Amino acid sequence: MKKLGSFARAVALVIFGLSGCTPSPSADAEKHKRESLKFLVDNEKKPGILSTASGLQYQILSEGNGLSPNATDTVTVNYRGSLISGQEFDSGENVSFPLNGVIRGWTEGLQLMKEGAKYRFFIPPELAYGERGAGRVIPPNAALIFDVELVKVNP
Repeated sequence: MKKLGSFARAVALVIFGLSGCTPSPSADAEKHKRESLKFLVDNEKKPGILSTASGLQYQILSEGNGLSPNATDTVTVNYRGSLISGQEFDSGENVSFPLNGVIRGWTEGLQLMKEGAKYRFFIPPELAYGERGAGRVIPPNAALIFDVELVKVNP
């Protein structure tokens, strides 16, 4: 059986309702919110950065030519996740999951891709883990960066 990365484990816990994550106030929550907003405002001005109506930002690293997933599909991806500081918090290869069982930024972003594509997502806190954060790794109100390769769509 393939060992899951911490992101995949977190996804599985959320899907099965076992995460135990409850919103908790954080002294740093407002600081992270300001930092995330500043990062996203500055990032959007960079060449090659595209934005959706929801605020998801993305950069196309390479186009794919296969299927595009629907929210109800299961996908297989290679990915690397980091905070805006550059601190990597997770990565995985050939990880499969239902697309509607992950954070909103992933659900939206992966539907823009085709199999074989590589994108970089810049996900605002409200499309990620918001005010609750995720465990001790992702602070409240943190914007996240993911490099994602869409390997396969399983309709």
